[in-house]
Parts: sequence; structure tokens; C-alpha cells
Amino acid sequence: MKVMESVVKGCCAFVMLFLLTCAVAEKSLAQSVHDKNDWSEFRGREGRGITSASGIPQTWTAEQIAWQTPLRGRGWSSPVIADQQIWLTTAIEHKSGERITRIELMAQAVDRETGSLVYEIPLFELDNPPALHLRNSYASPTPVIDGDRVFCSFGAMGLAAIDRQTGEVLWKNESLKIDHETGPGSSPIVWNGRVYLNYDGTDRQFVAAFDAGTGEVVWTTTRSGELHEVGMYQKAFSTPLIWHSPTGPQLISAGANWVYAYNPEDGHELWRVGYDRLGFSNVPRPMIRGERLYVCTGFMQSMLQAYELPTAERAEPRRVWQVERGGPTIPSPILIDDYIVMVSDEGILSCIDTESGEVYWTERLRGAFAASPILIEGVVWLCNDRGRVYLLKPGRTFDLVATNDVGDQIMATPAAVDNDLIIRTKSGILCIRGSR
Repeated sequence: MKVMESVVKGCCAFVMLFLLTCAVAEKSLAQSVHDKNDWSEFRGREGRGITSASGIPQTWTAEQIAWQTPLRGRGWSSPVIADQQIWLTTAIEHKSGERITRIELMAQAVDRETGSLVYEIPLFELDNPPALHLRNSYASPTPVIDGDRVFCSFGAMGLAAIDRQTGEVLWKNESLKIDHETGPGSSPIVWNGRVYLNYDGTDRQFVAAFDAGTGEVVWTTTRSGELHEVGMYQKAFSTPLIWHSPTGPQLISAGANWVYAYNPEDGHELWRVGYDRLGFSNVPRPMIRGERLYVCTGFMQSMLQAYELPTAERAEPRRVWQVERGGPTIPSPILIDDYIVMVSDEGILSCIDTESGEVYWTERLRGAFAASPILIEGVVWLCNDRGRVYLLKPGRTFDLVATNDVGDQIMATPAAVDNDLIIRTKSGILCIRGSR
């Protein structure tokens, strides 16, 4: 009998262990799929603009628009996605004649399957808001999702955290102030329990880290590089990224005239390198591939510059090439294998060799561009301000695959997950869906 009891207990223990192992494996697989398909920050995972989405039609009909939802307010933040939720921000503008007298800054959540509005959450209100450029909005910074929290920035007007499952506002921080002069633009990122954000105004320039759980400021570090004496030439709107260097993680942050690296733990400046030419108001996010860093320098002749990143033997970055024509000041370039594809604000499209900086070709597209390109199944998608969507294959020759038109203004970078392409327009948001 005791032998039988031992056998039964052993079998039960084995079954329990087997079931637990299966559950862990299933959770791990679900998490890996969840991570793979999410588009949780500006330009998607790691800020690269590259998605694993598939099956999205390269030309579409009305039947392939799964839904189209009008949204209140005005904002050019890009949609971010986790699970079946799409998050973005907006500004409700109240006017007296042509003058904006008050704004309500909000977060909005849309159901990805149906397009229905799930949440519209008030975050901040301002009377007599600051000046705004005609091509900007009060809700241009893109939110970032980390687990069950979504973080929404409006620059100097405030940063807030929301529980994306309940819609509860977890915290707000309005303590850090600068003069954007033309409105906010830098998007936040999240890493290791902290939210990082660039603050490059006409009056003050610094980088800040916030505790993601409480919203408290952990550190701020003032930009150390020499800037032009005129304030308007000191501002910038880029979004930082984390680089896992051979000596540890570094926060790579482009500002006016300089690109910097900081220790993300304490904000200590690790290195900086200058553009060697006046560059400001730069929006494009830096790119890293291997040991190379690529940066757009901003207004006054925007260049694309490539640097060899520091190594254990070399403490400072070293510039290896630069392209002096056709650089964007708003759209971020996209790096695909051996090619960089970039489009200037005026529609000058270029394809560049990542190693040598050789420009393989340059073409002119119609319209102005603010949205950054994304890559879907080896094809680059670009949207102009008029709502025209261009598709091309990167390579040594220009290969335009298709063009489409959504019939509404596009300034925000699209998002793509699974077989859904999500596009924010002036009047709302829409989903172009491939077959399932």
C-alpha cells in the first residue's frame, strides 16, 4: 500500500510539474508574441519603424478599411498599440475668433478590432496656451506603453501616467518648464522603470528622468554643448533611445548642435559630439545599427551624419561620413539592412548606403512630409501631408510599388501590427486590414 501511495504521489507531482511547465511555456510564448506584435512607442519597437505585420494590402479598396473613427480635437501624436488597444493624445481647442484661449489635453484609447472609442481621459487644462507652429499641435509627442501603463507627454505642459486597463490617471507631473516657442514635439521613452524625455527649449535645454511608478523627477541634466546666442536656434524636438554599449547602457539624445550620451541611471554625461554646423529644431530620432550612430542635424541645411560609436578602446564617437543634401528636419529616416531611406520635409526622397554614405538615388515626391516612414514586409510606406501613401522597395534603384490616398491630412507616423495598418488623420483614425 505504501508503495502504491508513493507511486500515486510521484505521478501527481509529475503531472503538476508538467502542467506548471506548460503554463509557464504558454505564458512565455504569449508574452513573446505579445512583444513581437506590439507597437508601443514612437516608431514602434526600439524606435526603428520596422514591424512584423504582414498581409496588409499594398493597395486597398473601401471594403478593406475595417473601420474609420472620427476623433475630437487636434493632435499629431502617432498611435501606439498593445493588445487590442490603440492610444493617442489630442488637444481640444477653445477659440475666441482665431485666437486659442484655452486647451484641454486628453488621452484617447480606441479598440483595435472595432474602432470604437474606449476612453477619452482629461489630463491637463491651460488658459491662454503658448504659441504654436502652423504644422505642429499641442498633442504632437507620441505616448509610450509599458505593460499596463501608458505615459502621455505634452512637453512643458505636463507628463501623465494612465492605467490602460481601467483608464485611471495614476500620476501627473507639471514641474518641468521650458519655452518650446513652436509647441511640443519630443516623445517619451521608458526603460528600466523610468520615463526619459528631452526638454530643449529656447530658454533651457536639459534631459530628464522620471520614476515610472510615481512620476517624481529622478534626475535632470543640463545640456553642456555650446549653442547659438539666439534662443530660437537652441530648441530641438528629438526623441532619445537606449543603446546597450560594450560598457553599459547609454541614453542617446540629440539636441541642437550636439548629440549626447548619458548614463540613464544618474544622468551623468558620458560624451557629446558636435554637428560642426548650426543645427536646431531637429525632430528625427537617432538610429543605431551595430557600432554606427546616424543623426539628422536639423534646420539651416539638415544633414544626415554617421558616427562610429565609442568602444572599450575609444571613448569618443568618430564621424565617418555625412550627406549634406535632402536631410529631413521632421520625418525620421528608416534603416533597412544596408540602406537608409529618408524623405525631407519637402518630399526629396533618398536612398543611402549605410556603410559608405553613398547616395544611390534621389527622387522627388509630391507634397510635404511630417510622418516618418515604416517598413512592412520589406516595403517602405511613406505618407505625405495631403494623405497620399507611397510604397517603395529599398535598394540601389528607385522602385515605386504603389500609391494610395486616404483623402485626409496625415502628419502622424502610422503603426502596423498583425495584419492591421493604423493611420491617424486630421479628422480621426482608420484601420486598413488584410485578410485573416
